[in-house]
Amino acid sequence: MKRFASALTASSSHFHLLRHSPMAGCGHVPGIVLVSKRHLNLHEYQSKALMQDHKINIQKFRVANSVQEAEQIAKEFKVREYVIKAQILAGGRGKGTFSNGFKGGVQLTQDPAQVAPLVSKMLNSRLVTKQTPPEGVLVQRVMVAEALDLVRETYLAILMDRDSGGPVVVASSQGGVDIEEVAETNPEAIVRLPLDINKGLGLEQARMLAEKLQFSVNLREEVAQQLIRLYDMFLRRDCVQLEINPFGETPDGRVVCFDAKLNFDDSAAYRQKDIFSQEDLSESDPAEVAAQRVGVNYVSMGAASGGNIGCMVNGAGLAMATMDIVQLHGGKPANFLDVGGMVNQKSVEAVFRIIGSDAQVKSIFVNIFAGIVDCATVAKGILGAFDTAFPDPNNPLPLVVRLLGNNAAAASDMLRESGRPIHAVEGFDEAAALAVKFARGG
Repeated sequence: MKRFASALTASSSHFHLLRHSPMAGCGHVPGIVLVSKRHLNLHEYQSKALMQDHKINIQKFRVANSVQEAEQIAKEFKVREYVIKAQILAGGRGKGTFSNGFKGGVQLTQDPAQVAPLVSKMLNSRLVTKQTPPEGVLVQRVMVAEALDLVRETYLAILMDRDSGGPVVVASSQGGVDIEEVAETNPEAIVRLPLDINKGLGLEQARMLAEKLQFSVNLREEVAQQLIRLYDMFLRRDCVQLEINPFGETPDGRVVCFDAKLNFDDSAAYRQKDIFSQEDLSESDPAEVAAQRVGVNYVSMGAASGGNIGCMVNGAGLAMATMDIVQLHGGKPANFLDVGGMVNQKSVEAVFRIIGSDAQVKSIFVNIFAGIVDCATVAKGILGAFDTAFPDPNNPLPLVVRLLGNNAAAASDMLRESGRPIHAVEGFDEAAALAVKFARGG
């Protein structure tokens, strides 16, 4: 029998700078590719509440924002054993250390009198794990949940799959471990079931999956109903990933969804306002949050990368090529930044403020290949940014601009005639080399 203290967790599907991305959060299962790139993060208690709303079996839980609330929870919430978990978005909490010296962001106790003292050691202290910044993350909430034993662990995921043109269920009777390991050592243990999005997951299909997951005959109907509810939530909530690991069985014959990862289609934010409004941005990079607000994809390479060339590009493919050519010339990009096809003057100015806020940046490389975008719009945004974006307007960062496509000639002339220290260059290789030279102080 295995003790499973972990409660529900949710992860974001971050924008990865990879040309070929595996299935985010679920490992690489051949033929499955996720399409989400949303930076949405939900705390485990938020994901838990969402699943509870859809009548999915989960561990019972409460949330404490103060020691007084924890004391009240201990009085009213009676279970055989409690698992107490600090609510931050980083992993590795169980082995983390708090700034007050207390060790372990996940604690177990059978004594209700210990709930509040344990919560008090977590709240308003910074938890440091392998996935947090060195200074840790401030804990503002603690989840108190029911700890359950497990006798069986299975794996279940519902994903949007490009190859199938719709949702697909990936299931395995071997849960509780990385699905990559199962795929490598025992691929026949993985069941892959593409679904017709117009028909959904039918009862017979759900019963078949329950059998494949090797649940006992007396539990298969309950398992099938849970699978149907999970698919209903996946569809109604515009998920692109719903992963349950483990989808388990308790000693008393309960079927429970324990650890889960949920990702949502960012294009459906207008439809799922209650979910997207819950996103906690307090732990996010302020520059990435600012970029998200103006609708551009920005990822900082971080101080450890040594990147000192700020990049502004339209199109993810061109952005990656720009980073490659910068490195080819011996430079280091400070960020990935794709302004997309709907860029306007204000968003260009906002992008320059974001790049200019990075103290490591020593030069900026703008690389625009315009189709829908009007290069003149980009040029106006660049000129407008000189007065608002740089820490010292009288000493702006060296700027190399390459504009090609829609209205490029007029836009380049506008920049050259502005009197600003802007270097308008047509050649990709020449522009990258110049940006690297400026970053080195040339």
